[in-house]
Amino acid sequence: MAINLQKGQKISLSKESGGTLSKVVMGLGWDAKKSATSLLKGMFGGGGGESIDLDASCVLFDEKNKVVDTVYFGHLKSKDGSIVHTGDNRTGDGDGDDEQIIVDLDKVPEQVKSLVFTVNSFTGQTFNSVENAYCRIVDNSNKKEIARYTLSSQGSHTAQIMAKLYRHNGEWKMHAIGENGTGRTIENLLPQIIVHL
Repeated sequence: MAINLQKGQKISLSKESGGTLSKVVMGLGWDAKKSATSLLKGMFGGGGGESIDLDASCVLFDEKNKVVDTVYFGHLKSKDGSIVHTGDNRTGDGDGDDEQIIVDLDKVPEQVKSLVFTVNSFTGQTFNSVENAYCRIVDNSNKKEIARYTLSSQGSHTAQIMAKLYRHNGEWKMHAIGENGTGRTIENLLPQIIVHL
């Protein structure tokens, strides 16, 4: 059974999955909050809530907290091929993960010590316009969910530093960061991420 992570909680991925993990998927899901106006429009044929384009990104850091690579909607694969973004979802419509980043842990270069997963509101809406947002980590071999972190904090922020996968004593661990941030793109968020490394 998957662990529901609390902000700041750290877990060992191999312990929680019951074995050695080689490939994991970081899934991100969200819905645009439906306002009373958009519900009325929907009833009278005007469509539902406004679409919100949240973007999932993964930043690779070395031991000195320098950026090695970044994977996001404009650069779907890390230079070494170990991390692949499945593509941009611009609305958050539908059930399940809206965006996924696949990580081949065995292929992540040795100099990479941590992977930080973030989400930015590219369309600029704040998280007051978002509901049901979460990130989860899934064992790619059996599709079993290992851990989930629900982004419960709504507010005037436009980004969230969600979680970090990092090497510790030869194994991968996960840290639910859950810090609010600002910026439409991953470049805007980088100075805020480095504080949490």
